[in-house]
Amino acid sequence: MRILLAAILGATLAFGAFAQEKKAKKKAAAKAPAAAAAAAPQEKAIVGDAKAAHDRKIAMCIGCHGIPGYKTAFPDVYHVPKIAGQQPAYIIAALKAYKTGERSHPSMRGISASLNDQDMADLAAYYGAPAK
Repeated sequence: MRILLAAILGATLAFGAFAQEKKAKKKAAAKAPAAAAAAAPQEKAIVGDAKAAHDRKIAMCIGCHGIPGYKTAFPDVYHVPKIAGQQPAYIIAALKAYKTGERSHPSMRGISASLNDQDMADLAAYYGAPAK
């Protein structure tokens, strides 16, 4: 019985710490894309290839972002944002923020960790095109 209570208490404390960390990261994340987008012109520009993204890179995105009105249940229930038609600089900044941990979402962090700068530019070129 004590072990069960200790496990429940430990899980409760861990969840509380996770929730506090998540709130702090959300505040930082709100500022990160704008700051990253402002810094982007100083870096060497990488030209995105929308066709390369379409042919080889969008499969990881369409499962969530390609379903109109989709809501996910992990880690919380929320509406998945539409990325088609977003500004390319915003898409790149958001992906970089997920990759560095400035923005917090387990699935997006895992996906962005697999992307290099060219992949991000290609995806931004593809999704940054006007929505059809």
